[in-house]
Amino acid sequence: MQFDFSPVHQVFSQLSTLPGEIKRLFHGRGRCYPSLEHLTIDWLSGQIMCTVFKEQDEDWLEALRACLHEFMQTPLGNQGVKCVFIQHRYRADHQVEVLYGTLETRPVVTEGDLKFELSLGSKQNSGLFLDMRNGRTWVKAHSENKKVLNLFAYTCGFSVAAMAGNAKQVVNLDMAKAALKQGRRNHQLNQHRLEAVSFLGHDLFKSWGKLRKMGPYDLVIIDPPTFQKGSFALTKDYQRILRRLPELLHKGAKVLACVNDPSLESQFLIDEMHREAPSVAFVERLDNPAEFKDIDLQGGLKCLVFENLA
Repeated sequence: MQFDFSPVHQVFSQLSTLPGEIKRLFHGRGRCYPSLEHLTIDWLSGQIMCTVFKEQDEDWLEALRACLHEFMQTPLGNQGVKCVFIQHRYRADHQVEVLYGTLETRPVVTEGDLKFELSLGSKQNSGLFLDMRNGRTWVKAHSENKKVLNLFAYTCGFSVAAMAGNAKQVVNLDMAKAALKQGRRNHQLNQHRLEAVSFLGHDLFKSWGKLRKMGPYDLVIIDPPTFQKGSFALTKDYQRILRRLPELLHKGAKVLACVNDPSLESQFLIDEMHREAPSVAFVERLDNPAEFKDIDLQGGLKCLVFENLA
């Protein structure tokens, strides 16, 4: 099989300086680069993470290592990069192969004026989804004096953005208590008022009554996993959420609803919202960051804004 790594070489050759903040450098998963569909390269404020999502033959891996080696011979790579590593995401242990330097497993990175702690080397995800940057920016811009509910909060990236935007209160809910602990640390890194932030390690469908009592909310964020075995099935469970969503909303409240399944288009969310919560009207879809180029506009992340008119 032929493979062409020239797009990766080009990315590195076009870097005149290293980014000051966390950034996707190469996005193969948008299927714009044949033979590189299962590769992403991220700049993590001093470290370069190459994620390989599907097992490749050794010649392919050697070509990737050669690209990285070539970049590390340049003054930019040699002087500004602390570590280069490959995450073999397809392996059960998500094995990390360190090529240069020493892996910092708990780095603090910046996105704009926000700080986040990552977790590298042992988990499938780092703790911050880079394609959601525009979503966090939107939340920050629409949170002033708002009561915010952040469902499937993970490490509370949206919550950090909301508090940075002067939210009155944020309620985070996620079954993964370890992720919420990391979210608490993220808030501490940004010197936020923790008395205004709640961290609920609960099952959403068993905690609806509690969320309703804590509401209603001015902004609700719904960013579920595409599939989480035993806890969330996207199409079926999204319907269950939307059906009861109006119970949580003030009139005029905004909803940011997200889906990252390539097989589902924006219209899925628009149609489901219209059917299950007809008072909640579609407003707009947020653009994805420019570096997340996709051959199909509906293939990547979909972040849709709605407004409760009732």
